[in-house]
This record gives sequence, structure tokens and C-alpha cells, in this order.
Amino acid sequence: MKFCFLLPGLAMLAAVWFAPLDAVLPEFALHMLRHMTLVALAAPLIVLGLPRLAGGLAVSPMAAALAEFVVVWAWHLPAAHALGRLQAVGFVAEQASFLAVGLMVWTGCLRADRPLAGAGGLLLTSMHMTLLGALLVLAPRDLYAALCGTAPDLSGQQIGGMLMLAIGTPVYLVAGLWLTGQALRERGAT
Repeated sequence: MKFCFLLPGLAMLAAVWFAPLDAVLPEFALHMLRHMTLVALAAPLIVLGLPRLAGGLAVSPMAAALAEFVVVWAWHLPAAHALGRLQAVGFVAEQASFLAVGLMVWTGCLRADRPLAGAGGLLLTSMHMTLLGALLVLAPRDLYAALCGTAPDLSGQQIGGMLMLAIGTPVYLVAGLWLTGQALRERGAT
């Protein structure tokens, strides 16, 4: 049963890191697809597929949500983003930190003993992901081209922001609402 979660999670990681997706997506959009796969798609599947991991990494849902907020927003500051796009060591550090905080959020929020706290952590994460995605979509210019030494690609940035909105917002929102329902069912049963 656990492999039905773990294998798709690992397959997603392999696909975003090794598939030739740069042939179909602008550079920034691919970068954002990798981020969202790490934190919102692969991480929860890995946590569900490796429940012992959840026990070892579980922190409070709010602390995990705060850690993810800091990591996600820090890597989207122009200088940090340029490091992640232009330097191999920056790329590895960025991807590793995204996966680490993604695992932290999902292990903390999917704890069976605190579904309402988990819902709060996921709903807060949904809100900050939505805000960042909207900022990327609505920005009047490419925020990163100057520091990355690339030609401005506002449409690539907008596609990246839309990927963030299309993946992160619903995944965190639906999972948070599901956990809220779990908490309400538990309270109704007592």
C-alpha cells in the first residue's frame, strides 16, 4: 500500500530533474515546476509512502509552515534566485532545501494526533504560495533577468507563477480542508 504513494513521488522527482522538460517549458517555468513538484507533489507522497520518516521529521505544523515560508521566499529574492539558476552548488542547495522543507511541512501537518494544527499549517502555506504566485504573474517586468544575465522573459515568469498557483494553492488548500474535516469528525465522534 505504501508503495502506491512512494513510487509516484520518486518518479516525479526523477521526471523534474532528468526529463528533457526544457524543450517544452521556458527556463523560469521549469524552475518553478521543479519547486512545486518538490514541496507540493513529491513531498507528501514520500511522507505517505514512508510513514517512519514522518515520525522522525515531524515538527509542529506551524513551525514547519514558517520554515517553508522562509525558505521559499528567501530563494525567490533576486540574488538567491540567480545563485540557484546559475551556479551548480546554488542549484543543489536550493533543490535540497525545497525538498527538506516540503518533507518537514508534510510530516508535521499530516500527523494523525493534530489534524487541526496540520490544517492550519497547510492553509497558511497555501496563502503564502498563492501570494508569491500572484506576484510573479502580475509583476510588470521580469524580476530576475538582470541578475541572471538572461534576456527578459516576462511570459516565462508568468507561466511559472501560474504553475505555482495551479499546483501549490489547490494541493495545500484541499489537504488543509481534508484535515479540517478529519478534526471535525473526531470532535463529532466524542
